[in-house]
Amino acid sequence: MSWVCYLLQCADNTLYCGITNDLDKRRAAHNAGEGAKYTRGRTPVKLVYRELCADKSAALKREREIKALSRAEKLALCGVT
Repeated sequence: MSWVCYLLQCADNTLYCGITNDLDKRRAAHNAGEGAKYTRGRTPVKLVYRELCADKSAALKREREIKALSRAEKLALCGVT
């Protein structure tokens, strides 16, 4: 089981960062309004960045690091300027 830290771009152009061990299922849940509370009213969401992590602990650590970045830094991370 591999863990992924990911960034979604919501319909209102905001960014959401999360972790999962099944990215396709989690993205479908977000778009169905069954994901995180933050994304429920901001669908559809688009995957803009993903990073494979060694385990859940590493994914959680990376999520905290990404959430601490500024919006500009997050956009640069996913290649959007």
